[in-house]
Amino acid sequence: MTVIEIIKNAKKPLFTFELLPPLKGHSIERIYATIDRLMEFEPAYINFTSHRNETVYSDRADGLAEKKIVRRRPGTIALAAAVKYKYNITVVPHLLCGGFTKDETENALIEMKFLGIDDMLALRGDPPKGARTFIPEQNGHANTLALVNQIMDMNHGQYLENSHSNTTPANFCVGVAGYPEKHFEAPNLQADIDNLKKKVDAGASYVVTQMFFDNNKFIQFTDKCRNNGITVPIIPGLKPISAVSDINLLPQTFHIDLPSDLFNAIAACKTDDEAREVGIEWAAMQSKELLKTGVPGIHYYTLGRSDNVARIVKAAF
Repeated sequence: MTVIEIIKNAKKPLFTFELLPPLKGHSIERIYATIDRLMEFEPAYINFTSHRNETVYSDRADGLAEKKIVRRRPGTIALAAAVKYKYNITVVPHLLCGGFTKDETENALIEMKFLGIDDMLALRGDPPKGARTFIPEQNGHANTLALVNQIMDMNHGQYLENSHSNTTPANFCVGVAGYPEKHFEAPNLQADIDNLKKKVDAGASYVVTQMFFDNNKFIQFTDKCRNNGITVPIIPGLKPISAVSDINLLPQTFHIDLPSDLFNAIAACKTDDEAREVGIEWAAMQSKELLKTGVPGIHYYTLGRSDNVARIVKAAF
């Protein structure tokens, strides 16, 4: 079943989580170990992040810098397929605009179709490191709306080259991201929600939110979405704090606010282990409150860590 079919048929709130592909050269067994730890909680599906190419510079013997293009975490689609057939579970690879051309996107969609993967999370992606603004690849998509439109075209059997005939329509189910505290590039929350509605109107079946640490912001965001005609399921995304440095790193990286109580509790921690315990307690509290509001499920950003998520899910679900 696709994600939207799973959501509609669910008799209880769903537990889902996200994993990063291994760094190049690392084993897939680490992914399996993380999944094994969480399978007892019956995840409805698993997301796999995608990563664009990066430009790195290394020193040469002559003192000059050599430019290289690298991808540190390749293999998103292959990893998703391996997990799908090992665990008999729905998988959701991420598709990005950033770093990919339209032709590369089409080829990735064809691979997914052949592999029996009908779900994806469509994202624009962040600007390259060091860049202040997002610049699409030549013949690439500038925003998620355009990416969703290309995916929907394939659902109608339409490819980039119009010369193809007797094509078989795909059956892709697309999720998109929502931002309870607005995307940092949006001028205001209303403009951000207007943009989200365009993606839903184009064919996105559900929304997964950016992490947040104040449930009131999620509730207000959901209410605003409903008032603006967005009727698809909205799934809250949570990330447990796991280190003292997170209280500075997360707001800077993801442009989110931390409640004063959480900030003060983490700031008072002397070690990352203490901060991790506070993070587990806070995320469990968030999860319990959200489940009481009737959310369709909760999505956890694990960053490859499973023990803390397992404790949170055990306490909340």
